Amino acid sequence: METLTLPAAQHAEGIVALPGSKSISNRMLLLAALARGTTTLTGLLESDDTKVMQDALRALGVAIRDLGGRRYEIDGAGGPFTVKRADLHLGLSGLSMRTLVGALAFCGGDYRADGVPRMRERPIGDLVDALRALGADIRYEMADGFPPVRIGAGMPRAANVRIRGDVSSQFLTGLLQSLPLLDADVTVEVEGELISKPYVDITLNLMERFGIAIERDQWRSFTVRGGEGYKSPGTLAVEGDASGASYFLAAGAIGGGPVRVTGVGRDSIQGDVAFADVLASIGADVRFGSDWIETRKARVRGGTIDCNAIPDAAMTLAIVALFADAPTTLVGIGSWRVKETDRLAAMATELRKIGVTAEEGADWLRVTPPGRLRTASIATYDDHRMAMCFSLASLAGLPLTIEDPACVRKTFPDYFTQFSKVVT
Repeated sequence: METLTLPAAQHAEGIVALPGSKSISNRMLLLAALARGTTTLTGLLESDDTKVMQDALRALGVAIRDLGGRRYEIDGAGGPFTVKRADLHLGLSGLSMRTLVGALAFCGGDYRADGVPRMRERPIGDLVDALRALGADIRYEMADGFPPVRIGAGMPRAANVRIRGDVSSQFLTGLLQSLPLLDADVTVEVEGELISKPYVDITLNLMERFGIAIERDQWRSFTVRGGEGYKSPGTLAVEGDASGASYFLAAGAIGGGPVRVTGVGRDSIQGDVAFADVLASIGADVRFGSDWIETRKARVRGGTIDCNAIPDAAMTLAIVALFADAPTTLVGIGSWRVKETDRLAAMATELRKIGVTAEEGADWLRVTPPGRLRTASIATYDDHRMAMCFSLASLAGLPLTIEDPACVRKTFPDYFTQFSKVVT
């Protein structure tokens, strides 16, 4: 197994140009593929997850041209995909699985969607139930509620549907993005508290850019009018990755700074920019521009932080907590359990390796910083965010070994190169 040993570090300073947002890139790719007309995407993320989506779309008959310089041109299908039979392997990309299953449900074909073994442990049942209520023909090949799935032609029909909001916001995203393929008006009611609302905001924002206006009642219901279909907006730019920004913003807060990230700023459509506000609330010096954010060190305070709106960036806070003046409790992170790995269990296990008292519950994690940390080899569980988070622990003057560092290819392929440029 490949490993990377990070030397003990004490200071962080520099400027990082962020890669494109994965959340935006994969949503844009799918909407462009379904739209009428040709769409040019600039600043697209080039990573494992976007490759998975592009490979799937090409298998479905969509022409995607790499123009160089992270610019891609997509000829939309103008509705359901033209290829009616395909076997898709979606790796570990949960967003690709959930949004493609939604779209394929109303394409009138015979499709199969699968992924790596961990994907077969990531739930999809709530989305499938809602799609079936609209006439979709979706069958489980193995365990009920989990991939792999077979998607048949079905008998689409008008109906109002309900979907749970407290497991993954990707269920609602997958359902909403599929509805413009129907001729009927559909209202979706959300059961329970919707988690990760900012990610649904990204979905709504991008659907509107592709010509679909959604009527909504707060976070309780969403109505999509039938028969409109997606229309290409021409050229769209992908913002820098706000989740990826969290590691460097945290580095500035705990490592002196200033550290500036570019490609994302106060006007971002990504909810994870709120991570910077959380850093400010616990003592960091944070400054914003239209397309940049900068942090400097201040005394980090412990306490309780509600992370419901920033579940991905919240993982970074678990490492920032090592530098706090009191224990830190992260709450509202139950969705960690169904990500690339069980992130709650994984984070607690690896924190304990370096001497931290880490307690976990169903949807919370309490981190008590020790008097002294100890070096360790950190398992990453094929999870890019585990690798990137724990790199920050080296700023405690702690040499640290990261196992399988290449897992960052999922969203931030040159992360460790960028990290080495700002951390000393």
